[in-house]
Amino acid sequence: MTEPRQHPRDPLHGVTLETIVKYLEAKHGWHEMGNRIPIRCFLFDPSVKSSLTFLRKTPWAREKLEAWYATDVGGGFGSGPVRGTQPGIDVRPRFGSGPQR
Repeated sequence: MTEPRQHPRDPLHGVTLETIVKYLEAKHGWHEMGNRIPIRCFLFDPSVKSSLTFLRKTPWAREKLEAWYATDVGGGFGSGPVRGTQPGIDVRPRFGSGPQR
């Protein structure tokens, strides 16, 4: 049997959801996962099994997790620099993007 080939533009190609959950849990831990994606299966009595069950049924949560993994592993999509890697750039989310009064 052959290994899945690395797709040149898609870091998710050939990667299972279980692999993504285990990778992020090992690297960041359940606490950080719950902070970034506030869902019960990451916050209360977390396990790989409960996370997989929920993520398979909830497309929006799965998309967030896959996007985080793609950014973490592949530096995100595209060929430019990773957002926020240059010193002095604030990448915190902005609330109320209208003009300040």
